[in-house]
Amino acid sequence: MGRVTERRRVVRIRNGITGVRPDTLVAEEPLEIRLNGKPLAITMRTPGDDFALAVGFLVSEGVLGAAQDVRAVTYCEGATEDGSNTYNVVNVQLAPGVPVPDITLERNVYTTSSCGLCGKASLDAVRTASRFPGAAAGDPVRLPAELLARFPDRLREAQKVFDRTGGLHAAGLFTAEGELLDVREDVGRHNAVDKIVGRALQAGRLPLTGAVLLVSGRASFELVQKAVMAGVPVLAAVSAPSSLAVDLALESGMTLVGFLRGPDMNVYAGEERITT
Repeated sequence: MGRVTERRRVVRIRNGITGVRPDTLVAEEPLEIRLNGKPLAITMRTPGDDFALAVGFLVSEGVLGAAQDVRAVTYCEGATEDGSNTYNVVNVQLAPGVPVPDITLERNVYTTSSCGLCGKASLDAVRTASRFPGAAAGDPVRLPAELLARFPDRLREAQKVFDRTGGLHAAGLFTAEGELLDVREDVGRHNAVDKIVGRALQAGRLPLTGAVLLVSGRASFELVQKAVMAGVPVLAAVSAPSSLAVDLALESGMTLVGFLRGPDMNVYAGEERITT
């Protein structure tokens, strides 16, 4: 449980010279998320922070909005035929009175931009499903561009497992004053964000007003969606956003920054929050 890295034999060739050595790789295993005992989703993730990942995923699905919505989160014993616990199946038990979604229909409406629906349907679904509607649009936070420019280096310095493997994405949560609140790493960009959001829910910090979420890759529709569902007013990425990600940011009143590299950046939405 919680195994983040593994060692593998590798043939290394440098300047025409061949040698054999062990290499450290990031671990990747499936995680099945169950809701009230029923299978909901499977994601490939780096083990660790599994409970936060599961509840963060449910925030992005519009199921959870506060820590008191959760009765319990547990690993499922007997997850295999021989009854052993693989620590790859997590069950989230909702608190009494929390509505249970129709997991056969509703979740496919707004999970990702690759679900096959048109952009308008995806945008409408996020708007109606959010537990914090209008949180991003109404957030008065302001952020100096000079300060934001330092965040990628701060995030990179905190990526401990990346230093050993070179194979992880990261998400970092900052205050508008530049304090790094949390960093999570995972093989999946969306998982790293879910872990950030899940830990915030567990700590009673949702919605994430006044916060800046930084991701180490591109800003896809799915990541903007997760930020909106958590009430994040500013999302920044070191790479490019997609067109639908920009549409959702504009629709939601979120500030979206891409290509954040040193002092240079592109502001695709909510430019009034970035001061120069």
